[in-house]
Amino acid sequence: MEPAISAEGLTKRYGEVTALDGLSISAEPGTVFGLLGPNGAGKSTTVKILTTLTLPDRGQARVAGLDVVSGAAEVRRHIGVVTQRPGTDPQATGRENLVLTGRLHGLARGTARHRADELLERFGLAEAGNRIVRTYSGGMARKLDVAMGLVHHPPVLFLDEPTTGLDPAARADMWAAIADLARGGTTVLLTTHYLEEADQLADQVAIVDHGRVVATGTPDTLKSGLRGDAVVVELAPEAEPAHAEAVLARAGAREITGEARTIRARVDDGAQAVPAVLAALEQAGVAVAAITVARPSLDDVYLRHTGRTLVAA
Repeated sequence: MEPAISAEGLTKRYGEVTALDGLSISAEPGTVFGLLGPNGAGKSTTVKILTTLTLPDRGQARVAGLDVVSGAAEVRRHIGVVTQRPGTDPQATGRENLVLTGRLHGLARGTARHRADELLERFGLAEAGNRIVRTYSGGMARKLDVAMGLVHHPPVLFLDEPTTGLDPAARADMWAAIADLARGGTTVLLTTHYLEEADQLADQVAIVDHGRVVATGTPDTLKSGLRGDAVVVELAPEAEPAHAEAVLARAGAREITGEARTIRARVDDGAQAVPAVLAALEQAGVAVAAITVARPSLDDVYLRHTGRTLVAA
């Protein structure tokens, strides 16, 4: 079966800035594919190329079986796009926004109205359908954005940072809606810098750094590639980070990295290692404010491949 989304060797420069540097990805039909990385990693540029909004300098890409350059017009008929910025008219009602979007996609007036009602019901907005959008909460407005991207039944949907700025409850609602789309057969390409979001939703993840894919696979596969547990040490203000890192290395920790007063390392067994690490730091006179241990996460995967955490990036 041909991938719903594929890209090979995408390169894009803006003046002296290289936004994409040979990026390659592949997403199977009916799955959620997560592009994970910090702002500036190349996620939005990738989406712009795949949605025909900009041309690559080099490389090829296909969406829904169509070349994004030679078949750009047909690609647009097969995709829905939800950008980071709201695409709604805040002075119109939710229903009016959906009907207008349907008409722009060539739906007959009656069909557009029927589709608007379907989507308002599907996203829990039926009671708010006749309200002006500027009265919507952030979560309601974001749901309407996604609904507008689905008016014409696209087989592929692009969601660029869909939950940025949402409160936890609204984010959970959006996660449920995205998972439901994939179960219904829609291919979703999701860009995000939220680790939990990618872990929760994505069937496949590509970690992007400086315009390149540095790791790809299922979240579980990527995490299982990390042996042992993660230990995070928060140093007291008077402690010297370099000294603490040396102590951790002597205590048997590995993959040690430091950011400000936070030191991260990997150990084989966190429950057994933490007492030994604390004892070694105390004996060396390194004051510790807090220490935590956790199973491998996507942040640990990102740290392994880029040398820094996603949050700090």
